[in-house]
Amino acid sequence: MSVEKIISDWENRKFKPFYWLEGEEPFYIDRIMNYAEHQILSESEAEFNLTIFYGRDASWAEVMNACKRFPMFAERQVVLLKEAQYMKDILKLEPYFDSPQFSTTLVVGYKEKKLDARTKLSKTVKKNGELFTSNKIFESKLPEWTNQIVSQRGFSINPKAVHLLVDHIGNDLSRIDNEVNKILINLNGRKNITEEDIENYVGISKEFNVFELQMAIAQKDLPKAIRIIQYFESNPKSAPIQLVLPALYNFFSKVIIASGISGGEKNIAAAIGVSPFFVKDYIMTARNYDPLALEMVLLQLHQCNLRSIGIDQVSTTSSASLLKEMVVKIIR
Repeated sequence: MSVEKIISDWENRKFKPFYWLEGEEPFYIDRIMNYAEHQILSESEAEFNLTIFYGRDASWAEVMNACKRFPMFAERQVVLLKEAQYMKDILKLEPYFDSPQFSTTLVVGYKEKKLDARTKLSKTVKKNGELFTSNKIFESKLPEWTNQIVSQRGFSINPKAVHLLVDHIGNDLSRIDNEVNKILINLNGRKNITEEDIENYVGISKEFNVFELQMAIAQKDLPKAIRIIQYFESNPKSAPIQLVLPALYNFFSKVIIASGISGGEKNIAAAIGVSPFFVKDYIMTARNYDPLALEMVLLQLHQCNLRSIGIDQVSTTSSASLLKEMVVKIIR
């Protein structure tokens, strides 16, 4: 069951006795938990019928006793168990899951972990309640995901603006969502997010960022690449080397794949998982770097990464110096 289906059921007053929310992606777990805390019950109902526990502090007996209570002045009560992954003896809640109170809606947030599907507890949860697993999305899907959340709010976003945002933040859905909300508040009636909005409200330079460095290397524009790296050196938080190297590695890995695909831009876009808007960048890069050169690019990125973490490094060298040296070797 999806997040949207769970919330839609709740809006239509359809409840299962408990919901077990698990997995590595906290964004969706927090979204469901937040709705359960603030929307299922009215303000007056919540005063008597909303109970919140935290796994580090709660005992299984306290949670079970709370769930077995009957609601007061309402048709149901809501019990939330947050950070359940830290709760000792959580398996002792199994008898409750086997025979739950149907006037109670229990929501368990079990972040960063998953139940072992072979256990009795997992089978009981699936049988009597709802098991929701929140998985991390692939980085290649982040632009599509960002487009979706912007579209759901009735707005649009330029392809380049999407990549500026995603390349800067990485796989942190909560932060992407927060930054999008911040931008939308400042659009002043406009319906489209541009690169200028990303620069003004997120603090990412539209001229000096990982995306522009990537394109400078793709175009073999060494002076521009060096200028961007010098900007990174003056603004260390704008693009740490731990963000730059994976982004470049991902880009050139896709260039290698694109170089071996025939059938036009649509086939290439589908194969490498990018927007058709950017396919020309991959085709252009494949023309500028033959297959052997592309392999050498990946090798240089790998070696730079090793040196950045202190391996194969004779003396202390700044991140900017490592990037400059790597870029010169790649382009020349």
